[in-house]
Amino acid sequence: MSTLGKFVFHYRKSVLLIWVLVIVAFSFYAIKLPSVLSGNGFNYDGEYQQTKAILENEFGQSASTIILVFEKEPYVDSSEWKDFINQAFNNIEEISGIQKSVTPYDQEGMIKDQIAYGILSFNQPADQMGDVVSQIREKLHHADGMTVQITGEPVIAKDLNEASQKDLAKAEMIGLPIALLVLLFAFGSIVAATIPLVIGVVTILITMGIVYFFHYQFDLSIFILNIVPMIGLALSIDFALLFINRFKEEIKMHSVEEAVKITVATAGRSVVFSALCVFIGLLGLMFIHIDIFRNVALGGMTVVFVSTLCAITFLPAILSLLGPRINSLSVLKETGNKEGIWTGFARFVMRRPMIMLIFSLSILLIGLIPVKDMKLSVPGIDSLPTKYESRQAYDKYQEYFVDESKSDENKVTIVMETNDGGQITGVEQLKNAQLAISKIQEDPFVSMIESPFSLTGVEEPEVFHSMVKNGIPPEMKPIFDHYVRSSMMVVNVYLDQDITRNEAQEWVRTWSEEEFEVITYLGGTAKFEQEIFDEIIDKAPYGLVVVLLSTFFILMFAFHSLLIPIKAIIMNVLSLSATFGIIVWIFQSGHFGVEPVDIALILPVFVFSLVFGLSMDYEVFLISRIHEEYSETRDNDRATLNGLVSTSKIITSAAAIMIVITGAFAFTGVMPVKQLGVGIALAIFIDATIVRMILVPSLMKLMGDWNWWFFGKEIQKGKSWH
Repeated sequence: MSTLGKFVFHYRKSVLLIWVLVIVAFSFYAIKLPSVLSGNGFNYDGEYQQTKAILENEFGQSASTIILVFEKEPYVDSSEWKDFINQAFNNIEEISGIQKSVTPYDQEGMIKDQIAYGILSFNQPADQMGDVVSQIREKLHHADGMTVQITGEPVIAKDLNEASQKDLAKAEMIGLPIALLVLLFAFGSIVAATIPLVIGVVTILITMGIVYFFHYQFDLSIFILNIVPMIGLALSIDFALLFINRFKEEIKMHSVEEAVKITVATAGRSVVFSALCVFIGLLGLMFIHIDIFRNVALGGMTVVFVSTLCAITFLPAILSLLGPRINSLSVLKETGNKEGIWTGFARFVMRRPMIMLIFSLSILLIGLIPVKDMKLSVPGIDSLPTKYESRQAYDKYQEYFVDESKSDENKVTIVMETNDGGQITGVEQLKNAQLAISKIQEDPFVSMIESPFSLTGVEEPEVFHSMVKNGIPPEMKPIFDHYVRSSMMVVNVYLDQDITRNEAQEWVRTWSEEEFEVITYLGGTAKFEQEIFDEIIDKAPYGLVVVLLSTFFILMFAFHSLLIPIKAIIMNVLSLSATFGIIVWIFQSGHFGVEPVDIALILPVFVFSLVFGLSMDYEVFLISRIHEEYSETRDNDRATLNGLVSTSKIITSAAAIMIVITGAFAFTGVMPVKQLGVGIALAIFIDATIVRMILVPSLMKLMGDWNWWFFGKEIQKGKSWH
């Protein structure tokens, strides 16, 4: 690292030129990133996708659907309204990709009072229909007393993309000015305070430019537009803050070259170890084979790599040019790292370590209590703010036209296929299918079943076969066209509307494993959620083990200690568990004016993966300084206090910036992003207060020289490190 610092100083202008070229090149692609984002990222290659493909390819079901919701005032007469609706369909009939259109007048039940709906079916996937949605919106117009809104998966996906972009801009408008103020208080000068923001913006631009190229190999979720900047901005500003603070200390005593070399060798080393912890935390997400988790893992690891490279090359090159001018444009008198309130508090804690340890653990355990009531759900339409017309139209459609007992939420679609590939309408095959249906019908959670038998009213397999053989009656042909194909038939099972999510998932899990005389493929919301939940529950422990073991070995070799990494991991797990409990209390229980809502399924996994690594930053920076002091004095208590004195102000500022930038997403509209922002901010706050102010000093005091025990090498005062 010292050699790297020397190299960057000598070639500072060349290093800066290379970075400028990289920034310009990747900024072009960063601007294009939103155009390749789509969907919520919850795609999993399982039975649900297999069933969906069969329904589209064999039964001709549309890949995606857009619903037009019409509404009129009471004074508008029916003929005027009919003309308005027909005109709307005429305006959009030339749009390419429309497979089928159904107006409210084509079939019964599509008009109720002053509300009506129509359907447009497409053969394109929902995540590829952004342009089509825009074209439809351009061609639809309101009239006096009459409105039309559109909804459906393609529209919701597009609106979520738009909401994510607006949320990002809003969070930056809130977070960056406050972050600048924190940096001004930390450094006192405009130049020193501005550089971390520049580093943060550069990191985000380059990362988003790199992530753009990922879309050639992966489907990128719209949530990546919020999560990557959230991680990258906070992390890169933190790295720059700690790096500049060390440089400002060294420039007072050394030449610019020497100050840069020492800063890269010390703060740069800590940045690399911290980044490695964050990188591995995100790497754990790669075990989960769901798009959004891999998206965030790839995007997050990229932003960690870029922010680290930026911190140890681009930043020292800037500092090499600035030198003492880093303190230019001072607006506040710098107080330095004198003993402050937190250090005084640390003295207080270290005088009574056992009491403070019990006190802090009690707080964390109380915060942990609500975790047992956590209800997780896959983000859906409720992720979108109610101000969007696609959300409003969806709510109206659900209220007026969807029977709760037959909603998509409790519908399980089953495709039954003959074992031998023969015709499903053969007598024996029909008997096998009916036997399977009868067995499912006996399940207490099943409220009703729609099948070719029940819809035609012909229950006997022999009669059904004879009817098919002799010619299907015209009135029954639509049923056969929709439900029967060669060797397959579709059966819709409606579960009891009072069934819980967990019960529905267990239901489809059980029946997927059931063996019949026909092959069955299960689909529907319950199957989709069951596969997503099972994948996370099955694979997350592997990622957890990798993260914990890797972090342990990194910290062990960084500090030549066994107890420090064990202590850091236990404290992190406790503080994160308390964070989850508080999140449940705020969002699920509906406190602080929040409407009660389930916790997004992504939150526990993401917050753990992100914050476990991020909070290790402060552990690494703090323990690095304590380690330096202990190596010189062999006095554990003195090293702990001096380490806290030298880092308290800067780590407090770093935590404040992390809280501000991630917490700013609490004021955004997309619910999973809001929960994630609050979760990360809370976790960092707990880490910066309870953990660092109370747990670290009390445990360092209680363990004494045992903190530095390493494989039988007990460090004694006055002896060399090894």
